[in-house]
Amino acid sequence: MGHGETGDNPAHGLRAAHAEEANSILRAIPLDEYDRLITELRPTRLDFKRVLVEPNDTIPHVYFIRDGVASVLSTQAGGTVEVGIIGHEGFVGLPHLYGVDVSPWRVIVQADGEAWRMSAEAFRRVIDARPVLRHQLLRYAAYYLEQVSQSVACNRLHTIEERCARWLLMTDDRVRAEQFEMTHEFVAQMLGVRRAGVTVTLAILQRANIIRYARGRVTILDRERLEDASCDCYRLTRDAQTRLLGESGKAR
Repeated sequence: MGHGETGDNPAHGLRAAHAEEANSILRAIPLDEYDRLITELRPTRLDFKRVLVEPNDTIPHVYFIRDGVASVLSTQAGGTVEVGIIGHEGFVGLPHLYGVDVSPWRVIVQADGEAWRMSAEAFRRVIDARPVLRHQLLRYAAYYLEQVSQSVACNRLHTIEERCARWLLMTDDRVRAEQFEMTHEFVAQMLGVRRAGVTVTLAILQRANIIRYARGRVTILDRERLEDASCDCYRLTRDAQTRLLGESGKAR
């Protein structure tokens, strides 16, 4: 059965697929644009730590994330730190929207899931021909810029505890599962801090029954208290998502 087809009524199947589309950008475009776009998309599995973009290499594909999380990383002589996070609200390959085919950042899968993959060539062709899609992509780009700017401020101004809580919340917003894979080393790398600081923070959150951490997987037990433990950056970023993209919170 092909994309957009269900049983004997392809039109009905297309409408259902569009209504149930997990990627927010694709769900926001009109049905006719979705119909034309879906033939260019291929399903792909996003496995934990899979590299989607290498720094300063040509970006061959664009990924519309449906479930899971991708991290945008900056690697310098002093180490690696996460500068952005992408989930069901967006797509990987933003430079192509501006006519650029390389990025200085590495993009890896932070929480496994699924995505639609499209060739960079097809993406450039489609955005030139589909103004409504391009408009939605630009709104996402505006949100992403606010998110990255807030991350810069957060990394400079707030404690490890606040930043770790924010990271957990933003990840949880973008996964469908009740828990997600995580190691102390990985979170330390994302936050650009020492592993010991992350270990202490997670232990405090677990003792307070805010999270449960076992066998490399974390479950959020009390989101309200986790939000209290986070800095205002989480709320500001979530508000920007609502204002620009019309949604926030846990993945559908």
